[in-house]
Amino acid sequence: MRITIVYDNNTLEAGLTADWGWSCFIETAQRNILFDTGGNGKILLENLRFLNIDPVSVDDVVISHPDFDHIGGLSAFLNSNPDAVVHVPRSFRGIRYPNKVHHYKTPVQIYPGVFLTGEMGREQSMAVNSANGLVLIIGCGHPGVGNIMDVISQFGKVYAVIGGLHGFDNFEVFKGVHLICPAHCTKHKDDIKKMYPEKCIEGGVGRVIEFDGTRK
Repeated sequence: MRITIVYDNNTLEAGLTADWGWSCFIETAQRNILFDTGGNGKILLENLRFLNIDPVSVDDVVISHPDFDHIGGLSAFLNSNPDAVVHVPRSFRGIRYPNKVHHYKTPVQIYPGVFLTGEMGREQSMAVNSANGLVLIIGCGHPGVGNIMDVISQFGKVYAVIGGLHGFDNFEVFKGVHLICPAHCTKHKDDIKKMYPEKCIEGGVGRVIEFDGTRK
């Protein structure tokens, strides 16, 4: 299983564009999933193109919540891929495309080894099973990272946490986590790195994390 950050506030490579927002591309054995779509469709599609990710190769789009920096690229993306299945929180409305759209209220397995928390407040998070445990992907962490971890833990032990963590500062919940990639809106990145230097890695557009023991 491999995750590539395709939209973030900073970039790791010339030729990629940084912008306020969040999106990552998750490759699993069964499905390719785009989690969130950043704030700007043109930037999203350009970053995907630079990273050699064909929009048509995406099977599913998971939207964490309807803030502009997570859905701003959705229309442009669905224009490029009218067959992608879209997964949104229960209260999310307004997708006027032929794509199949699923709404979630409660925790659920949507595919083997792929889980959603369901709507917590307005936001849902996703986890994908790896050989070492669950890889938790978060949009902004508005419901509280600890709360999100508690809900998703019914499907297994959280091995890694990736994404926007907002103002979260209860760093003790990361004690049992083996990899942390704080990105996007995380306010306390430096504090997390200081407390967990051996398990914390930088985010940024172009970051690739492979869950077979290797990182790029």
